[in-house]
Amino acid sequence: MEDYKQTKGRIFDIQKFSIHDGDGIRTIVFLKGCVLRCRWCCNPESQEYTIQTMKVAGEEKTIGQDVTVEEVMKTVEQDRPYYYRSGGGLTLSGGESLCQPAFARDLLRAAKEMGINTAMESMGCAKYGVIEDILPYLDHYLLDIKHMNSAKHKEFTGAGNELMLENAKKIAASGQTRLSIRIPVIPAFNDTVEEIRAIAGFAKELWGRYAKEPGLIEKIHLLPYHRLGQDKYDGLGREYLMKDVLPPSAEHMEKLRQAAGQASGLVCQIGG
Repeated sequence: MEDYKQTKGRIFDIQKFSIHDGDGIRTIVFLKGCVLRCRWCCNPESQEYTIQTMKVAGEEKTIGQDVTVEEVMKTVEQDRPYYYRSGGGLTLSGGESLCQPAFARDLLRAAKEMGINTAMESMGCAKYGVIEDILPYLDHYLLDIKHMNSAKHKEFTGAGNELMLENAKKIAASGQTRLSIRIPVIPAFNDTVEEIRAIAGFAKELWGRYAKEPGLIEKIHLLPYHRLGQDKYDGLGREYLMKDVLPPSAEHMEKLRQAAGQASGLVCQIGG
């Protein structure tokens, strides 16, 4: 049998000592490739699977590197003591990790076999069979749900939301992983109380109707829009379509947090 640790994939960054995207101190591996084109994306260099060149601080930088599972895990394992003390571990992000299904699965499998906690930040935008292969190696699914209206979802991201919502139900029903719902709060897209309550109501349905073990569905994370990735668009020679959009205020975010909590009955927090 071929050694799964030699599975190859394409990444564009590894970020160590993160306190977001899962519990504790984490190492985040960013995979190349995404099926959506969200207007607010803060990692536009993740969208194309191809290796690219981007200007960073006036210098040309190659974005994208082909690596094996074994090579990535050598970096991840360096911080095992921090994971142990903090309850942290490995998180896959992107892009959309499910665009490289074998690589994502085998990274998570390697981490689990090394006793390292695993998480994945994902939109669930793939055939469910792809997700099903990954679930046995996944401790925490950080599932992005952006909007309940498919037409508006398509307008701002390039695709409808039907597949993601159906997969969310199946993930909840599997009982195989902790599930947190993450909502990027984007002005003019989904930042009204009504829109956030609709997503929170869906989360409540996941918890009350689909989940075999309701306790596995823990939280809703409201992630406020920011413009920290704007310079990357310039570096890629692309127009940033949301340059005139201001981040939501702290007061507005708190109002949305309370609305989400009331509609879902789940713990809701601002930030990841």
